[in-house]
This record gives sequence, structure tokens and C-alpha cells, in this order.
Amino acid sequence: MSGNTASAVAEPTRGRGRFARVALRALQVFLALFFGIASAVPKLIAHSSAVESFDELGWGSAGMYAIGALELAGAVALLVPLLQSVAATALSALMVGAFVVQVTVFDGEYAATPLLLILPLALIAWARRGHNADLIRILSLSRR
Repeated sequence: MSGNTASAVAEPTRGRGRFARVALRALQVFLALFFGIASAVPKLIAHSSAVESFDELGWGSAGMYAIGALELAGAVALLVPLLQSVAATALSALMVGAFVVQVTVFDGEYAATPLLLILPLALIAWARRGHNADLIRILSLSRR
């Protein structure tokens, strides 16, 4: 009877764990699509709204393409298991910079957006942190 009790207790835990993994993966896909399509593409195709914003910043097309490339790289890396935590951390840092720019240059007009993105990115970075040890091991082996 204790065997049945143990399995009955373990099953809901596995169900919740599976749901959490699926939900986290869905969040990663959503953020990858957001950063890749909604954020990076306008910069990489020099959409007029992106050009205008970067000209106002004084960063010009070089800054616009650099930020777009970083966002696209982060979007792709969010989908690569070994890079998920690092990508989420890097995109969080990029969002801190975006927040500072929004507050200091654009009078905080869209300052909430980068802050709202930092929260799920931080969750992904923390939840996928186990991959960091694997990444460090692979990088240290490649240096030998």
C-alpha cells in the first residue's frame, strides 16, 4: 500500500513539473519571436520608426544595426538549450540599457516595456542556469 501512496503522490508532482517545463519553453518561444520579429527586424530592415529613434539618439544606422543584430542573436540563442540562460541574461542587460535610454532620452514614454521584459527573461535565466555549467565545460575543453 505504501508503494501506491508514493506513486500517487509522485504523479501530480511530475504533472506540475511537466507543465512548468512546457510553460517555460512557451515563454522562451514567445520572447524569441518578440525579440526576433517585433524588435530586431524593424532595425535590421531600417524601418522608418527605428531609423528615426536611432537618429534622435545620435547613434545612427550603425547603432541601429548593432542593437538589431544583438536582439536577433539573443532571440535565436533563447531557443538553443545550451545558450538559453546566457541569452536571457544578455537580453536582460540589453533591456536595462533600453530602459535607461527610454527614461533619459525619450522622457520615459515606453520605459515600462523593457522593465516588463526583464522579469520573464530573469525567470528564464534562473530556470535554465543548469546549462551554464555545461557551456563553461564545453568552452574550457575547446581552449585546450
